[in-house]
Amino acid sequence: MRKLKRIAAPKWWPIERKVKKYILTPRGSHPRKTSLPLLVLIRDVFKIVETAKEAKTVIKKGEVLVDGKKRKDPHYGVGLFDVVEIPSLKKSWRAIPKKGLSFIEIPQKEAKVKICKIIDKKTLKGNKTQFNLHDGKNILSENKYLTNDSLLIELPSLKIIDHFEFKEGSLAIVTSGKKACIVTKINKIEKNTVWMGEQKTFEVPKKLVVVVGKERSAIKLM
Repeated sequence: MRKLKRIAAPKWWPIERKVKKYILTPRGSHPRKTSLPLLVLIRDVFKIVETAKEAKTVIKKGEVLVDGKKRKDPHYGVGLFDVVEIPSLKKSWRAIPKKGLSFIEIPQKEAKVKICKIIDKKTLKGNKTQFNLHDGKNILSENKYLTNDSLLIELPSLKIIDHFEFKEGSLAIVTSGKKACIVTKINKIEKNTVWMGEQKTFEVPKKLVVVVGKERSAIKLM
């Protein structure tokens, strides 16, 4: 994998640009531009350690969980709605779409659930459907969910707890752009555009909208 120059890293990454030449490149299922290497998260966001060496030690010991699983790769890319846990500190955080990505502390019970958007699906043998989620996960189900719908899943089992339709009246969050992190109702859905807002409406590309609940959000988002 090619090295990433610090100066070329996404602007929202909380790193010093001129201290060293290179920084870790995130790898995994999330897009590189919208994910953060686990080492950078532990050292520069949470500030649990002071050096890259200390961060690697903590990570490689399996002391950091992402979506309920131990992640021992310092390069592992943490992305939208991922849940990060450090059991030894009894603390958990969720990645939300604010200023690139921001991490909010969440109650321990919320560390066991996650919202995922269905971005694609395909039919398999046995009348089952494979649903491809925004974070790279795949879930098999006999239910007839639609692309752009959201699933509330249990971590790390991936058991489906609830389903939220991508439709007018649903509560949704904007994941990027000037309106990022705004949570409001969907007013109207056109081909590639969603109109959102209650008193004052605004237009957002459909790909940047994730349904998070019906009357209220199923997860903590602020």
